[in-house]
Amino acid sequence: MEPIVNRVAESDIETFNLEALWDGRVVAVFDLAEFLIEGLVLREKPFREEMKSHDWSVYANKHVAINCSTDAIIPTWASMLVATKLDGIASSVAFGSRADLIRDFYVRVLEAVDWSAYEGKPVVIKGCANDIVPTDAYLIATQKLQGVAKKLMYGEACSAVPLWREKGAVFEKTSAPAAVTAKPAALPRSSSST
Repeated sequence: MEPIVNRVAESDIETFNLEALWDGRVVAVFDLAEFLIEGLVLREKPFREEMKSHDWSVYANKHVAINCSTDAIIPTWASMLVATKLDGIASSVAFGSRADLIRDFYVRVLEAVDWSAYEGKPVVIKGCANDIVPTDAYLIATQKLQGVAKKLMYGEACSAVPLWREKGAVFEKTSAPAAVTAKPAALPRSSSST
């Protein structure tokens, strides 16, 4: 009987783990709606006074998404003023939803990655069930890695889905299940007679 060989461990496949790039900090939301008069209007003087007395320490070391949960028209300077108050307190600040902030975070982090470490190598972009990594991050990583990697796959090294390879490179067989192809559904025909 031949010994069991872990071909994945012996391969030169690099794994790029997007989840590992997240710093694990809490995302807080700063809702401008809480500072509106009658839920509709932001008046400058009262807003500035409230910003002076607001407890900014609750946002320490957190990512803060600034938004307005109502349909009120908020002047741009209001969000900018909040950002100035969060400077040096929050880990990061973005305008929009929690998802917008996380996307912005990944865009910044992925721009700073040293992609040369993946030069000429087969790379698996690790796929996971974690809800923190936005789809945009997978797309950006794909584009960045396509510029340096030899092969690009998604999933786990032992069962990766091939995505791309440079010309002349050959994908190695993995233990991934065969793809199931489905016949496209027929489009309904028009019932009108002309």
